[in-house]
Amino acid sequence: MLQDKDRIFRNLYGFHDWKLAGARQRGAWDGTKALIDKGPDWIISEVKVSGLRGRGGAGFPTGLKWSFMPKNDARPSYLVINGDESEPGSCKDREVMRHDPHLLIEGALLASFAMKAHTCFIYLRGEFIRERERLQAAIDEAYAAKLIGKNNINGWDLDIVVHHGAGAYICGEETALIESIEGKKGMPRLKPPFPANVGLYGAPTTVNNVESIAVVPDILRRGGAWFASLGLPNNTGTKLFQISGHVMKPCVVEEEMGIPLRQLIDEHCGGVRGGWDNLLAVIPGGSSMPMIPADQCDNLTMDFDALAKLKSGLGTAAIIVMDKSTDIIKAIARIAYFYKHESCGQCTPCREGTGWMYRVLERMRTGEAEKREIDLLFNVSKQVEGHTICALGDAAAWPVQGLIRNYRHVIEQRIEARKGAVKQAAE
Repeated sequence: MLQDKDRIFRNLYGFHDWKLAGARQRGAWDGTKALIDKGPDWIISEVKVSGLRGRGGAGFPTGLKWSFMPKNDARPSYLVINGDESEPGSCKDREVMRHDPHLLIEGALLASFAMKAHTCFIYLRGEFIRERERLQAAIDEAYAAKLIGKNNINGWDLDIVVHHGAGAYICGEETALIESIEGKKGMPRLKPPFPANVGLYGAPTTVNNVESIAVVPDILRRGGAWFASLGLPNNTGTKLFQISGHVMKPCVVEEEMGIPLRQLIDEHCGGVRGGWDNLLAVIPGGSSMPMIPADQCDNLTMDFDALAKLKSGLGTAAIIVMDKSTDIIKAIARIAYFYKHESCGQCTPCREGTGWMYRVLERMRTGEAEKREIDLLFNVSKQVEGHTICALGDAAAWPVQGLIRNYRHVIEQRIEARKGAVKQAAE
């Protein structure tokens, strides 16, 4: 269990003042100038020491990502903060922007300084109306208090621009997000060139998740070694977990990386609806991650490596719990429909494959498919995965693969039951 003294997000539930005065009482903006005076190399090395891995889903080491930015470049540098959070099941970044926005703003200043950026864009998904209003109000406060802006008291000029998207899932992908900020259609770019070299307006750009940036001030104040002491090796620090679905109390909670799944559900969510034995499966990291059946959940730890071993992933740590009342085929068909709807249509495997997989799953849901189509569906999902510009193809394929790997017998039973019913009706 995470101790209160190690907590970073102290107003996650909005019980306290979200404004500047409240944030300062919780320790925000404390000695920010002293941190900046230590120089960008010190900041990047502390973030590397902390072992912080990106909290947006991919889990790429944050300090390493920052160090890719070119050192002596005539072009301006940009920091882009990804607050799109369109992954179904994910709802952590909105809590940070609603209830503790100054953590994000201070983190943006420190990260921008580390990467020599004087402009930071925070990109919010289209549905986040109240979050945008509150974040903008907090930014206005920071400008008024001379914490950011030109000639501010911290000694690094920074402008923060809040950019509101139109609610497209694809804009969570970093290059599509950059295209969207530039006023173009949110469609992923081919990589290379990577954003660190050619990003926003053709200039060096780093894109980071809201949570990844919001934890930076605490890491620098308390030291990278403190953050690294929490969690597990290669999976360090604290993490915001979001648990929804068939639990007694869905919630967002800050815990140590590598906390056992069962402890997380029992202690913070009041357990699975109908008891632990009623658990059917868990989607561990937002809808794009392959599900994990109940028999593998007993001793499962919530970290990148343990989930990768089970052919799944931590993603954004958005845990969707499904009990035995769930029609598992219908649930995955619903997810497949979402990815079909959100595909930008740029790559043929994704444009054609997502719709094809959804239609086959719908026939499996009603039992109208043939058993041989199960292997065909798996093979097609493998042809979509890894053959697209961005990871939306993978996100559409993985839930389908998880279903077939773990619940093939359910699909077969459904097909047999329908055949039996048709035969009986004919007789």
